Amino acid sequence: MPDFWLTGWLPPPWGHRTAPVRIWGPIGTKDLMANLQRAFAWDIERRQPDENLGPEGVSVVVEEIAEGVVYEQHGVKVTAFEVDHGELLKPAFGYRVDYQGVSVVISGDTRPTENLIKFAAGTDVLIHEVAQTPPGQMRRSDSARRIVGHHTTPEQAGQIFTRLKPRLAVYSHIVLLTTEPHVPAPTVKDLVAATRTSYQGPLKVGEDLMSIDIGPTIKVHRFVPPRPARK
Repeated sequence: MPDFWLTGWLPPPWGHRTAPVRIWGPIGTKDLMANLQRAFAWDIERRQPDENLGPEGVSVVVEEIAEGVVYEQHGVKVTAFEVDHGELLKPAFGYRVDYQGVSVVISGDTRPTENLIKFAAGTDVLIHEVAQTPPGQMRRSDSARRIVGHHTTPEQAGQIFTRLKPRLAVYSHIVLLTTEPHVPAPTVKDLVAATRTSYQGPLKVGEDLMSIDIGPTIKVHRFVPPRPARK
């Protein structure tokens, strides 16, 4: 959040935002942003004259939300829905974005929950978190049980995808975990194989800077860094 908020305010090429940044989040978001403003006050105060930056671009407008429609403008509707990230980690939200007849659902951090099934019905693209440990580690490791117990295993995610039948399922917030130094963590190949035990539909594993076009067909574009120019 500090990087998103402050870097967007800097001069080009980094940012140059000149209007307040708007943030939506659960109860506690106002406190979070107020304390970040205090923490970075020295930096903000000096950057304004030093880099000729106006105060508007670093100001913050926060809206604390509950389940329901939290944004609706210019044909874009964003709906927040509660998910289950554990008894002590409430509230946690997933989000559904609808625009021009297509939709994307982002699960947020969650264990399997019927509320996600409810709000994700009919979605085109379902972006879901996932966590996996090596076979047997859940039995041997209390840490693995606690960490994965706050998330969704690939087998469980596959069951969710099978029930919802999105046009494309995508993994994000991918936790490939080992708590035993002598045991290697699962790989992406392991993740996909475990998912395929309960789901056979379209699936992609998210990568940094991947983009997805949703239309009559869904096209996924992996980011390919440009080759350095030849000397």
